Amino acid sequence: MPRGDKTAYTDKQKRQAAHIEESYEDRGVKPAEAEARAWATVNKQDGGEKKCGSGRKKARR
Repeated sequence: MPRGDKTAYTDKQKRQAAHIEESYEDRGVKPAEAEARAWATVNKQDGGEKKCGSGRKKARR
């Protein structure tokens, strides 16, 4: 998957990024910077890309 490809994200993550990007643009951030910040925020919140099923993380012992 090439860098910047957003196909691995869920619809919810894409909607979140769009709303975050819009709010940055409303504050006067340039569109390219707003998009980068929005996806960085989504990645920080969700850990990036699709996540499915329970028990995604290994138990710490």
